[in-house]
Amino acid sequence: MLFPVLEQARLLRRYKRFLADIELPSGEQLTIHCPNTGSMLNCMREGGQVWFSRSNDPKRKLPGTWEISETPQGRLACVNTGRANAVVEEALRAGVIRELAGFTLLKREVAYGEERSRIDFYLEFADGSKAYVEVKSVTLGYPDTPVAAFPDAVTQRGAKHLRELAALARQGIRAVQLYCVNLTGIEAVRPAQEIDAAYAQALRAAVAQGVEVLAYGTRLDARQLVLDRPLPVLLSP
Repeated sequence: MLFPVLEQARLLRRYKRFLADIELPSGEQLTIHCPNTGSMLNCMREGGQVWFSRSNDPKRKLPGTWEISETPQGRLACVNTGRANAVVEEALRAGVIRELAGFTLLKREVAYGEERSRIDFYLEFADGSKAYVEVKSVTLGYPDTPVAAFPDAVTQRGAKHLRELAALARQGIRAVQLYCVNLTGIEAVRPAQEIDAAYAQALRAAVAQGVEVLAYGTRLDARQLVLDRPLPVLLSP
């Protein structure tokens, strides 16, 4: 997936969850949109480099969107969580995610489940089988380890999605939790037990009930975001 033209700037601060003040090389300061509802733990630092896309839409209140952040560990993180589904769809259609290759129908945001959820991807296959795929964007990394973690903040919504997937698996329907790792320098993924123990437990319970867990890494720079390789998922507490 190619980004729109990105500009580089310096992060001054992120606040009110959805706002970030940045300074351009010219010294101009802008307030841009931060499209990330998480804590963004360990994936930003004041004074660090950021990359943003501009918008010419006169209806928008802010002139740009924060896309990439330089982390305190020197990695790059795609902090625009909306990019995860786009890069996963691109990879699905290209057959990169081999575990899900060969589908004949792909739909986005299909309603399902007892808790009124919407699945990120619904797939049908020629043999009549189907798969429900939930995508999570992973950007939490730690110093001195190539293992990323999810989530970066307590997520009741994430636990709800795992319950919905587990309910499908109990019915014999293929249910998949896919972690899209939008962070460079990562070789594996684990649940962030130290941040949300309930989510970590829900993930292990879902796996025990038949939910498949996949993780894929991405190649990321200021020009593109490409999902390109499977990663192991470390479930042990």
